[in-house]
Amino acid sequence: MNENHPTYFAITEETTDLNAIHARLTRPNVGAIITFTGAVRGATQRDGLPPKTIHLEYEAYEEMATERMQQIAEEIWERYPMVMGVAIVQRIGRLQVGEMTTLVACAAAHRDQGAFDAARYGIDRLKEIVPVWKKEVGADESVWMEGDYRPSPADNR
Repeated sequence: MNENHPTYFAITEETTDLNAIHARLTRPNVGAIITFTGAVRGATQRDGLPPKTIHLEYEAYEEMATERMQQIAEEIWERYPMVMGVAIVQRIGRLQVGEMTTLVACAAAHRDQGAFDAARYGIDRLKEIVPVWKKEVGADESVWMEGDYRPSPADNR
């Protein structure tokens, strides 16, 4: 971990401890940590999916996923140079309705130093370039979701 740019990346089946992640990003000069978390929804209103989700099953190409998370952090620092720390977590395995699936946190001295935009950028890029797949499981059917994973040649650093 770079002390000037603390990071934390995880592909995990474990429950995410928000306080522990924030502790990894906290420094004397950090006054804001903006955190986006995604969770399993119980109702999905999209064509081709079960109307009621019982659980999701996530899989990832873990080695590449961690490399892509590092890439996202580097992109954040290029775009939002006042952001000091970045944490990105993707849960895998079987997740129940209400459980956290993803987390992107960005730390800065103040809330108005790009941390909100950086967190939004981080979750959007996670869906674009991190190789993660999910299966929506309903009462009568399950469907592997075609995600937003569409890395461009420039994304393959």
